[in-house]
Amino acid sequence: MAVTGEKSGGIHDISKRRTQLAGPSGVKGLLLNKRIFAIAVFASLGGFVYGYNQGMFGQILSMTSFSETVHPESITDPTLRGFLTAILELGAWMGVLINGITADALGRKLATVSGVFVFIVGVIVQACAKNVGYILGGRFVTGLGVGILSMIVPLYNAELSPAELRGSLVSLQQLAIAFGIMTSYWIGYGTNYIGGTGEGQSNAAWLIPVCIQIAPALVLGVGILFMPASPRWLMVKGRESECLSVIAHLRGLPNDSELVQLEYLEVKAQHRFELETSLAHFPQYHSPGLSNKIKLGCVEYASLLRNKSLLKRVGVAVFVMVFQQWSGINAILYYAAFIFKDLGLTGNTTSLLAGGVGGILLFLATIPAVLYIDQLGRKPVLISGAVGMGISHFIVAGLMGKYNTSWPQHRVAGWVAVVFVWVYQINFGYSWGPGAWVLVAEVFPLGVRAKAVSIGASSNWLNNFAIGQATPPMIAKMSYGTFIFFGCMCFTGAIFVYFLVPETKNLTLEEMDEVFGDEAGSGTEDKNRLIQIYADLGLLNSESPEAKVDTTHV
Repeated sequence: MAVTGEKSGGIHDISKRRTQLAGPSGVKGLLLNKRIFAIAVFASLGGFVYGYNQGMFGQILSMTSFSETVHPESITDPTLRGFLTAILELGAWMGVLINGITADALGRKLATVSGVFVFIVGVIVQACAKNVGYILGGRFVTGLGVGILSMIVPLYNAELSPAELRGSLVSLQQLAIAFGIMTSYWIGYGTNYIGGTGEGQSNAAWLIPVCIQIAPALVLGVGILFMPASPRWLMVKGRESECLSVIAHLRGLPNDSELVQLEYLEVKAQHRFELETSLAHFPQYHSPGLSNKIKLGCVEYASLLRNKSLLKRVGVAVFVMVFQQWSGINAILYYAAFIFKDLGLTGNTTSLLAGGVGGILLFLATIPAVLYIDQLGRKPVLISGAVGMGISHFIVAGLMGKYNTSWPQHRVAGWVAVVFVWVYQINFGYSWGPGAWVLVAEVFPLGVRAKAVSIGASSNWLNNFAIGQATPPMIAKMSYGTFIFFGCMCFTGAIFVYFLVPETKNLTLEEMDEVFGDEAGSGTEDKNRLIQIYADLGLLNSESPEAKVDTTHV
């Protein structure tokens, strides 16, 4: 049927009405939505586990007892040291791609449980280490679990979150990651003294930091079973009444309240639109000879490649993670102890202490993102953070180039370099740490979200693997040139965001189509299909018996 421009405008009016009913973002919004906030905080335990593991391994790498357990040559050889670190990222890359399928098949909650189980198995293998082979195998298995958790937490929080709080609630993962990193630094600093810091150091110095991460993982694996299912996943599975009940429970409102009905019907409309559009554009994947699961998988992956809007979103997700990783953050997290030694700080304790301060600053700097990213927007935060990180890298590079061979005579210059490493971490903490994950979790439509988010997250881990493998030889051969390289990548990331990433703050997950130029906003056939679905569901002025919300007054 032909659809008038007046009706098309009605969809925008519905979004405005929902925004009016929803309330504020930022601190006030979090206080008004305590239930959603508490659930998101708990789910972010997955981020804590991931962050703790990131920071922990960099600490034990420089411990004498760990070196003796896995053989000293494993630690002193830059290439092998890099592989010891990077193999976890290789496992995480595989885990996150697998989870793109299991998150849809099992649901967000059971996928989290599977990630916790695999993670704990990997930790146990590392704790039983007799040589470097145990560490390599254990870290790979741990990586599979970390990959699952790193993808499922922002996905789950994004699908539970109302539009006005989504940036804040997804940013909780990065805050939890930073808290985990900070915790690992100080636990490592403390256990480093068990049996002394040199020869004769007890194996407990590194075993305690390794084993202690099992506790929060177990809490997450058991507790997530008592959390609500993702309402959007319930809709995909045809469990519509449960979807409605979860939305109402999260909002703390009755099922028939206007806000709950609007949010529920927008999710339902988007799901129907995706099913009908899939049938129209990919009829070959809906033939009777294919099983439903094969059909679904084929349609989702095919649409990511053939739909220009979705391909653009995949590009944004992949390259945002490329620039996040090549900004140099994990090079500093993994090898902070070695980097600070190169900057003139002597002794394991001093370098571990310097890393611990950086962990505190990274954590504190992430708090403003949780509170204000929904008010400031994604683009300004990412661009300012990239510029700050790039400048910090260039200053450290300049100091290293001038004083690299004479740090003992220029202790002040060495500490200035350390301070700008901290400044770099502050800039990362409020910007690219949370901001990249927010974008990846929010830009994809319901039907392909799990698989598409897994592709974006896999970019994080594949680049993370490359960073872990490349950093030790880069620092050994390029010295201060390593920081120049990372600085250039930061400025390139700022340019990428400015020109190619649209602003997505305060949009529902169902409204992302328009800002990415989807057919729903530009193609006449698909546009009419969406309008008709909205009318059928009573979201527009319609006499349909299915109408549940009267929005004619909007």
